[in-house]
Amino acid sequence: MSKRVCFLLLFAWGVGVLFISCSRHPSAIHSFTATERLQSELERLFSAPEFANAHWGVAIQSLETGNFLYLRNAGKGFMPASNMKLFTTSAVLVGLGPDYHYHTTLFATTGPDSNGVLAGDLIIRGSGDPSISGRYFDGDITHVLDEWARALKKLGITSIEGNIIGDDNVFEDEIMGHGWAWDYQTDYYAAQISALSLNDNCVDLIFSPGDSAGSIANLEMIPSTDYILLENRVVTTDNPAGTRIRVHRERNTNHIVCSGTIDIDEHKVVEWATVENPTKYTVRVFREILMKHGIGVKGVAVDIDELTGYHYSADAGRVLHDYISPPMGTIVETINKKSQNLFAELVLRTLGKEISGRGSAKGGVKASKSIFTEMGIHPDYLVMADGSGLSRKNLVTPLSVITLLRFMRHHQYGELFYDTLPIAGVDGTIYKRMRHTAAFQNVRAKTGTIDRCRALSGYVNTRDGEELVFSMIVNNHTVPTSLADRIQDLVCERLANFSR
Repeated sequence: MSKRVCFLLLFAWGVGVLFISCSRHPSAIHSFTATERLQSELERLFSAPEFANAHWGVAIQSLETGNFLYLRNAGKGFMPASNMKLFTTSAVLVGLGPDYHYHTTLFATTGPDSNGVLAGDLIIRGSGDPSISGRYFDGDITHVLDEWARALKKLGITSIEGNIIGDDNVFEDEIMGHGWAWDYQTDYYAAQISALSLNDNCVDLIFSPGDSAGSIANLEMIPSTDYILLENRVVTTDNPAGTRIRVHRERNTNHIVCSGTIDIDEHKVVEWATVENPTKYTVRVFREILMKHGIGVKGVAVDIDELTGYHYSADAGRVLHDYISPPMGTIVETINKKSQNLFAELVLRTLGKEISGRGSAKGGVKASKSIFTEMGIHPDYLVMADGSGLSRKNLVTPLSVITLLRFMRHHQYGELFYDTLPIAGVDGTIYKRMRHTAAFQNVRAKTGTIDRCRALSGYVNTRDGEELVFSMIVNNHTVPTSLADRIQDLVCERLANFSR
């Protein structure tokens, strides 16, 4: 069955449900309460034949009365995809607070001499900060590194005799989340995890057409660095097939091959590719930036793990610069609005480091579960394999999701948490959805998507102004994800129009 046919069938099904009041048996309908009619309509939606081989888990509850409006497999375990970020971000806000800041320190083993020469090594001590990118600096990817270089020049440093060393040891070495697929490794959404990160641990690849059909496309890489071996095979075309660009990084290397075509009338196309060893990537780019700022570097850029037996004492050297990140509340907003996986993994490990003393996923999960218990979530019904939801080993129940959302709505940071969620038809991952409906600008909800899994959980106000909390998760569907979206959107619209 084609995607278009599936969509039309489901749309017709949804329209029939929403106009159930036009049934052949109006007398029977009139005997129902408003809630019973809602439940009947939702039951029909979630029983759509296109999802006969799938599993829906749904929980909808009034925040005002505590009554459940609808339940379907609500206590069963489902892969949540990025709905797992609701668990990660709520735990981080409760455990660390929205005013928590990361500190990334530039540390020297010796101070500069009277000529500005730094005889020893320059060490960048990472703290897990995800913000060293252009996200908070008008897209200027190397803004933070340029500021570091300027800070060193203000100290009178003219050259560095030693190496530029990246220290990422505040976290354990876990380059991927538990249960991540190995074929994700090129893709930006599965960037490697490191306590010292730059530009979401990716390079930006900006393609534009060449001068004529058949010519190689123009390609700009940001940041421009010799850490990456870039091979451009993308060809300019005037073929109706248009733009089809493929980016692949060979495993365990930084050799990136770009292939495919770009339409001659295309303005530009932006792709991203992950890097191998983000720590070394960060210090390599910083070494290159130091040189551009006129600070000579005789040594090389290395990951501290490459230096067997290397130790330095924080008390014996000198802090040259301390970079302070945006507050955790701002970082959480990026995680939930953009569904940013790397950020979620980094804050989970930060929570583990700060609360359980272990900068790892397991440390973060241990710290999180104690917080979830306080929320009223039974830890035996929750499997948290990573912080982002990219792992297929995660399991949550819809009841656990709405328990979390209910708790956070009344927490001291509840309004901040609420504001980090995407707004229907406005921003984040649902900015194109539910426009021209009662759910527009009403629904605040987090999406979740991995293969055969689609989730949407959040808040909605009814026509009477009653606030509801909901979670809808489908697993193991074989029809297009757009059909799951359509059901979720119809449900949100119906809830927004609901009146007792």
